[in-house]
Amino acid sequence: MAMTATASTQDQVTTELPAIADPVAIAPKDARQLSKTFFDRLAVLEEGTAEYQYARNTLIEMNLSLVRFAAGRYRSRNPEEMEDIIQVGTIGLIKAIDRFEISREVEFTSFAIPYIVGEIKRFFRDTSWAVHVPRRLQEARVHLAQATEELRSRMGRTPTVKELAELMSLSEDEVIEARVASNGYNAASLDAALATNDESETALADFIGLDDAALELVEDFHALAPMIAALDERDRQIIHWRFVEELTQAQIGERLGVSQMHVSRLLARCLARLREGMLMTS
Repeated sequence: MAMTATASTQDQVTTELPAIADPVAIAPKDARQLSKTFFDRLAVLEEGTAEYQYARNTLIEMNLSLVRFAAGRYRSRNPEEMEDIIQVGTIGLIKAIDRFEISREVEFTSFAIPYIVGEIKRFFRDTSWAVHVPRRLQEARVHLAQATEELRSRMGRTPTVKELAELMSLSEDEVIEARVASNGYNAASLDAALATNDESETALADFIGLDDAALELVEDFHALAPMIAALDERDRQIIHWRFVEELTQAQIGERLGVSQMHVSRLLARCLARLREGMLMTS
């Protein structure tokens, strides 16, 4: 692990924090240990100071390997999107650093991954086509729409494939391919009504198999685990008694030596915290 300090860096950073020449090059194992030192110092530094910015920026760079790890599961998608995935994943990492509390006694890795994955999922939700198509066809769709509008206004009718091909300097097959790809930009609603042979109507969803709800729980449990681990011991015990052992609030109160009303308040506070965390990652 290379650690050097220039004169300018030493002026900004106290001896309590090591000056790191290249935080990105630090191995993940070393980064985990060093991150604890930087988080300890960050917790007592004044926001906006040079030392605070140094600690925060170094934490971001040291933990970029977490972003690359989370982005790796999407490597099979369009390779051209990987740079964008890394960028939005880094936003999730920054949010995790700003919200992490070392007193929670939970590994920062477990805390940060749900934030990173959450930002990546939000990116796909907001920018992806309903059906993935190659980028060249995504671009062709835009040119096709422009050419169609130009010829329609000029001729007063919908242009033919041949006319579009001549204007766009493409073959007719390429124009047809772009038209087909355009269908992938928007998806039909599952509630869309379809006519049947007996002239009645039924929803599109009736012809499509159902997703196994249990599969969705896998990701939810994965995201929830570090949030539960971040709770203090008493809160975790209350969650266990209520939802694993299925005790009533009165029974939990007896074990804790508090009133049922107090248990209700404690439980509501825990669930609100977990709900907020899940919403951030969804």
